[in-house]
Order: sequence, then structure tokens, then C-alpha cells
Amino acid sequence: MTELIDLLSRYGLAAVFFNVLLEQIGLPVPALPLFVVAGAMAADGKLSAPGALGWAVLASLIADGVWFGLGRRQGERVLRTVCRISISPDTCVRRMEWLYERIGLPSLLFAKFVPGYSTVAPPLAGALGAGTVAFLFFDAAGALLWAGSAIGAGMIFHRAIDRLLALLEGLGSLGLGLVGVAFLAWVAYRFIERRRFVHELRLARISVPELQRMLGAADAPLVFDVRTSSAAWLDPRRIPGSLRLSFDEIERTLAGESRAREVVLYCT
Repeated sequence: MTELIDLLSRYGLAAVFFNVLLEQIGLPVPALPLFVVAGAMAADGKLSAPGALGWAVLASLIADGVWFGLGRRQGERVLRTVCRISISPDTCVRRMEWLYERIGLPSLLFAKFVPGYSTVAPPLAGALGAGTVAFLFFDAAGALLWAGSAIGAGMIFHRAIDRLLALLEGLGSLGLGLVGVAFLAWVAYRFIERRRFVHELRLARISVPELQRMLGAADAPLVFDVRTSSAAWLDPRRIPGSLRLSFDEIERTLAGESRAREVVLYCT
């Protein structure tokens, strides 16, 4: 973490701004470690805590505002793009749509604490027609809670953080190398998990022509449309003969059906 001190000492609040901007755009550049170090430096009088918090919120609003605008213009297309570029397989658009449907814009208050949701929530809000003023209000409040909690933690535990930073500094290049290896290992793990997740999905998928052939056979499969209400609203097209239901209803619906019958799920 010594490089974080050098970064903050040299570039100050600009480092906080660009770190948050890059993370909220979707790059794997975590901002929380920088927040914690900034909080520790603020407690030592080396950095302005309100300044760091203000620039973090501004950077978050800029990045999220871009995603919000793209969501409003491009709809479901930009949601698929967000899901594709994310390195976390748990950012499935369907799961985030379900969460947004249950809570709405207030979900932005904790969106940045939920892996994957912080990237999906802004374009999803735009695609579903949320008001710009309401979006900016909840997004700013969420960014304030997110950055403020980490900076506050750094200020509260600044003595322990100072000792850790001193230890890493004493290790010199070895300490810097350990931090770099840990970060690269985390990114590699996420990419491997995503590749495994995508591979499993591909194995389970069937093509449109294949489904057409199956539907024309005597033992036609059951087709369940398990999209969320928001996804169905964005794209009202349906597979003829499909049944709309949620994942929770699948087992109950299949109770009276033959287990030998094929089941096809149509998701986001």
C-alpha cells in the first residue's frame, strides 16, 4: 500500500477522483484501499477528508451519469454490454433487475456495496425510465455512504493503518511486490471464474433453429419465460407457447410433469 501513499502525496485529491472514475466506469481498479489510506492520511493532517469525499462523489456521479444516459438511449443493449465487460459472473443482469424491481431507486443507496450491482444499477435505472433528478439524488447519497464509510474507517483506525504502511515501507520493493501480486491474483481469479461461468452457460444453451425443431416434434419441450418484469417490458417479444413464471415457481410447475420432458428456460 506504500504506492497509495506516494500516489496521494503526489497527486492528492486528483488521485481519488480518477481512481473512483475508473472503477465506476467498470475497470478493475478498486477504490476502497485508496479511501482507507486517504482517511488515515486525513487523520494525520496530510489530506482533506471532506475534499476526498467530495471528489469521490463527483467522480461517481460523472461515471454513473454516463451509464445512466447510455441506459436511457440504448436500453437492454447497454445492459448486455455491462454484463459482458464485467469480470464478476454474479453481475447477471437478471439478478440485478430483480433487485431493482423490488427496491427501485433507493437501492442506489447501497448499490456500491453489492458486487456487480454498482455497475449495472445506473444503466438499468436509465433503461427503465427513472427520473434524472431522482437518480442523481440517490446516486450521490449512495456514493457519499460508500466513500464516507471507507474514509471514516481509515480515520478511525489510522494508527493501525500507519503501522501496516510502515511495515510495507520497511519491506521496500518486496512490500510493493506483495501488494501487486495480491491485486493481480484477485483479478485473475475473477477472470477465471467468469470464463468458467460463461463456459457452463454455453454448454447449456441451444440455438433458435434447434428450439424450433424441438417445438415441432411430438415430445415438444416446456418453455418457461423466466425474465423479470422489467426485461419483458424492455423487450415484449415472447416465444410462442412459453409460460411466464419466476425461478421460484419452476419446481412447483414441474411437479405434475413427466421428468423425461425437456425444459427450456428463456432468460435475459
